[in-house]
Amino acid sequence: MSEERLGRLQVVCGPMFAGKSEELLRRVRRAQLAGLTVEIVNHSWDERHGAGRIASHAGLSIPSRAATDVRSLEALLAGRAPDLLAIDEAQFFGDGLVPVVEALVLAGTTVVVAGLCVTFDGRPFEPLPSLMALADDVTKLTAVCAVCGRDAPFHVRTVAGDVGDARVPRTEHVGGTEAYEARCRLHLR
Repeated sequence: MSEERLGRLQVVCGPMFAGKSEELLRRVRRAQLAGLTVEIVNHSWDERHGAGRIASHAGLSIPSRAATDVRSLEALLAGRAPDLLAIDEAQFFGDGLVPVVEALVLAGTTVVVAGLCVTFDGRPFEPLPSLMALADDVTKLTAVCAVCGRDAPFHVRTVAGDVGDARVPRTEHVGGTEAYEARCRLHLR
């Protein structure tokens, strides 16, 4: 009897500065140590640490492949089903990511998705809430509030300028400490 490969969906989410990319990198390194085939993908908008890299705010980094949308993500895989697919900045891929991830999990791939589950104005940020609902396990991280030091499940945009609806991803939303701060519920507004 042949053993079927069982895929899983793992979601790592939270606000900015919570360590999502760092946790994703940890899981990738463990899979590589186990000798699994690993594919690492980041959204092409995120070039804060150079093209073709996933990096944490703590300075850890790993080479990755860039995808501009769900269609280009599928093209990168070219019909392959790696043992582990790691996707960073998942919020930028939009709702179309959900059925693609579901198909990969059914094909036997463990998919680890990391991204923002909340916008910079405190609203759910799809597709992460939908992926969380379908996940085998969810790791929801918090940051440290820049105002008071409490656990911060949110982040806010600190620079002026119209960047449109926070729920509609745009390149203008990509940033770091120069444009965003982690906040607790008390200091969200």
